Parts: sequence; C-alpha cells; structure tokens
Amino acid sequence: MTSKLSRNLRLVFSYAFLIALVVIVFYPIAWAFMGSLNPGDSLSKTKLFTTDLSFKHYIYLFKETNYLKWYWNTLKIALGTMVLSTIFVVSAGYAFSRYRFKGRKYGLMTMLVLQMFPSFMGMIAIFLLLDRVGLLDTHIGLILVYSGGGIPFGAWLVKGYFDGIPKSLEEAARIDGAGHITVFFKVMVPLARPILVFVAVNNFIGPWMDFIFARLVLTSPEKKTLAIGLFDMITGKSNTQFTNFAAGAVLVAIPITILFILFQKHIVEGLKAGANKG
Repeated sequence: MTSKLSRNLRLVFSYAFLIALVVIVFYPIAWAFMGSLNPGDSLSKTKLFTTDLSFKHYIYLFKETNYLKWYWNTLKIALGTMVLSTIFVVSAGYAFSRYRFKGRKYGLMTMLVLQMFPSFMGMIAIFLLLDRVGLLDTHIGLILVYSGGGIPFGAWLVKGYFDGIPKSLEEAARIDGAGHITVFFKVMVPLARPILVFVAVNNFIGPWMDFIFARLVLTSPEKKTLAIGLFDMITGKSNTQFTNFAAGAVLVAIPITILFILFQKHIVEGLKAGANKG
C-alpha cells in the first residue's frame, strides 16, 4: 500500500510539474497572440479570454509598412544560408570522418576551440572583411557570414553521425564499382538524412531570428530583415506600436512552426543519433 501511494504521489507531482511547465512556456505565446488581435493600441490592455478581436494590426503591417519586403529578405537569407551551410557542413563532416589527411587532427581541434568563443567577438573583423571585399550591405555577405559561422558546430555533429555508420557499406559499394561521389550521394547521404534535416533546420532558424549580425552588415532600408524592421518600427515610438509588433512577431513564428511540424521526427532522430554516435 505504501509503495502504491508513493507511486501515485510521484505521478501526481510529475503531472503537476509538466502542467506548470506548459503554462510557463505557452502563456507568453498566448499573450503575444492575443495582443496582436487586441483592437486597442496598448499591450497592457490585452486579455487572454475575450471575444473583442481585430485584425487591424495585421492589415497595418501589410499596408503601412514594408513588412512583406522584410519577410522576403529574411526568407531569402535563411534559405540561402540553409542550403549553403548544409553543403559545407556535410562535406566537412564526411571528410573528417572518412579520410585521413595531414592537418586533420589540428583541423578538428581548431573547430572545437572556435565553438568556445561567442560569435560577436569577431564582429569587427567580419565588418572589415566584408567591407574590403565589397560585400557590406548585401544579402550575399550576410549569407556567407552565417554559413561560415555554422560550420564548426555542424561539422562536429555530422562527423559523429558518419562515424557511427559502418564502413562496410561503403566498401561493398566500391566493390560494385561505385566511386567516391556515388558512395557519398547514394549511400551516405540517404543514411544520414535525420542529421542532415536537423542541420538544415538549425541553419534556417539562426538567420531567421538573428538581429545582431544583420544590423551590423545591412544598412539600406530596402535590405532590412524582419528583426531589423520590427525593431526600427518600435524604436523611439510610443506604446501604440507594440500591438503592431506583436502581430509581426506572430507571423515570424509561422515558418519555424511549419518546419518543426513537418520534420519533427527527423529532428528528434538526428539529435538522438548525434548524441549517441558522437
């Protein structure tokens, strides 16, 4: 009886903790969403449960601001970074996992050390470098910065995954006459799909949500991203702009939510496999 009571108490406390955690996580999201539908101009008057809703803040974003332009700029940068960075990461991870070459050990150690320093420490160097090569205030320059910055962490993660794939699979393919490129694309890439999806989604989310580097690199109004545009919209303004900001923030979350829903299974598998095989 005592053991059963103890199990029931643990179960009750577990559910209570999980419910409290859900409330803590979802309350700000629900409050921001209801704030975007608040017919007034102040977030302080937002109510979670009300039937007095309005879409005027969303209409304001599309008609009175360059929100669609900011959205397109951010989507372009995020997609470009996702594609380019994934190519770099997978290539580097496969090379470090399967090939033995001079400088391999020092290359791995360098990537490991680079992960210990926050990215903003190189902001001045990045600014000067982009200015020298003529890529300052360009989306291409920002994509290159994001893509290069994601290589150390991503390459280590992908290398750990490739290390867990038996080499006998590649050897069997080579016996059948497959070359290095065929083995990579026909054997290794399909087997590494979970970790590739995780890397791709991670490299999409970073640029989509970033403000610091985008603010550093981009200066032209027509090249603003969502983070810069929304920030400038409320900077130095009265409280009346924060309901519009809430509407913009809700729309920002849509692509990331869709990605997680579509690739949730692959993302979880990639995380588990990367942790176990690293």
